[in-house]
Amino acid sequence: MMSGRELKASEAAALVVLMVEAREVSNPEMRERYGITITGESRKHLTAEKLVESRRGRRGAYFYELTDLGWARLAEGFRTGTLPVPKGSAGAMARALVKGLGGFMVRSGHPLAEIFGPSSDPDMPPEPTPVPPSTAPTLRTADADPGAEIEARIRAAYTELAREPGAWVSLTRLRPLLSDVPRADVDAALRRMNRMPDVNLVPESNQKTLTSRDREAAVTIGDQAKHLLWIGA
Repeated sequence: MMSGRELKASEAAALVVLMVEAREVSNPEMRERYGITITGESRKHLTAEKLVESRRGRRGAYFYELTDLGWARLAEGFRTGTLPVPKGSAGAMARALVKGLGGFMVRSGHPLAEIFGPSSDPDMPPEPTPVPPSTAPTLRTADADPGAEIEARIRAAYTELAREPGAWVSLTRLRPLLSDVPRADVDAALRRMNRMPDVNLVPESNQKTLTSRDREAAVTIGDQAKHLLWIGA
């Protein structure tokens, strides 16, 4: 059993929202899309229990993302059927879904990270001819921020590979265009970018299609291996 006091139904609902979104979500977006927010005592409790990571963005809005412990807490709640739900007909529906999902997890052995997450584009184009490092954009100046330079390189590589603005691009195809940059630096830049409103990194929804190269190219964020990059127009 996980430590800490039991979750309130409202707190469990917020964790489920973050699980389904599988990314950082702000309170305003959560309110608009799901009609709930994480505030006050619940914010203090969820962050103290290390179930969510939180930060305060522009205009004072709070942003939240599920942590590894948060994923584990939900997984236990689904498997054991102990996730708190509200009363009434909505609670009955939620209780049935919790029981059904928990049973599926036990039978299939699939973790939550494989069940939930934004859908990716299954129709990936052929891998292009890698661009030699010498032809990659050079943005370095004496006072340049290395992190900003790498982000610019990633965005330039994405633009080159994307079939159209907003298309999904495999990290397997993107990494060769950044082969002159240390892997750890690229991963750190991708993790920072994943918190930006115009960037999203997701797992491949059909895990059976992943090759060893795909798995090697993935970047781990939270407890998930992310294989695909999306950058908005």
